[in-house]
Amino acid sequence: MTDFGNATADLRKRLWEAVLDGDAYHATDVLHQGLDAGLERETLLLGVIGKVQEKVGREWAANRITVAQEHAATAVNERALTTLVPPAPAPPSAGPNRSRGRGRVAVACVEGEWHAFPARLVAEVLQLRGWQVDYLGPQIPGPHLIAHLHHTQADVALLSTSLPTRLPAAHAMIAACQAVGVPVMVGGRGFGVDGRHAGAVGADRWAPDARAAAAALEAGIAAPGPRAARQVVDDLPHLADQEYTMVVKSRSQLIERTLAGLEEHVPAVRHYTDTQRERTAEDYAHIVDFLATALYVDDAGLFTDFLAWTADVLDARSVSARCLVPGLHLLGRQLQDFPRATILLRHGAAAVAARPDSDPEDSP
Repeated sequence: MTDFGNATADLRKRLWEAVLDGDAYHATDVLHQGLDAGLERETLLLGVIGKVQEKVGREWAANRITVAQEHAATAVNERALTTLVPPAPAPPSAGPNRSRGRGRVAVACVEGEWHAFPARLVAEVLQLRGWQVDYLGPQIPGPHLIAHLHHTQADVALLSTSLPTRLPAAHAMIAACQAVGVPVMVGGRGFGVDGRHAGAVGADRWAPDARAAAAALEAGIAAPGPRAARQVVDDLPHLADQEYTMVVKSRSQLIERTLAGLEEHVPAVRHYTDTQRERTAEDYAHIVDFLATALYVDDAGLFTDFLAWTADVLDARSVSARCLVPGLHLLGRQLQDFPRATILLRHGAAAVAARPDSDPEDSP
């Protein structure tokens, strides 16, 4: 009798070695050996490929693999995943009135979201469970999604994002789907590990993983019925203060002035190489984007969680997280007339300064 728990753990170990080597042929062999041993395709998709892909992300964040290795590993996982997809059964009848099985769903990433692997796993699991699935891939523009829903008469739209900064785009896409009578289920880390942002942006349902998404669909998601288009302030009244809008509009200026201030107040920055300057600019671009998103959903934890993650990534690369504190103070000075933004930046700077390797006196 096969010990499926130990078999799955062994397959994960061997698949990790294959993706790290960039060996798609070996990866495929590993997965098909799992099939031969009696493991179900869903188990291999979620318990092996999905877990290995999560490890790819963790290893990159910990600086144990490079960006190139992360990309190559993801590509190997995608190729191996494709070989697990069973042949499509012959349709019971031809034409537009043929059977739709359990129903038809559209699975897509939010506009601007390129991390498509989680959505692909959900699509494959739903297909294995008998749903007719239209997998639309990464970064689909909202109008194209709506046109697809009209054309296919899909029963439900499933939207995925790994980055919270895509929440404003998700909000607009959810409202557009619901306006044409299609309910929306969302998933991915961008909506919070507990899905706390899903309700804020109007989603009809949130699922933490592929199996939960399948269970929710099986239980049924009621169509909202056609709705009039609504404004974002109808769902998020705090946006009436315009802080989110002003931060987004002044994004480039905020980053430029912060970098100039760092050169003035932090002597070491004056000696940065071009590469260091470029990476610093990227870091503060992300900080401003997450600040704006935290203002959008009115969640301070979203911003401080991102700063903690950034600090961990910097520490893993032997860059002290204390380097973030001066820039946060500089952003705060530029946004001193915006109460919510000021509070977020103050709390964020305090959280970074409280880390064991940080020195609050390093601030300008």
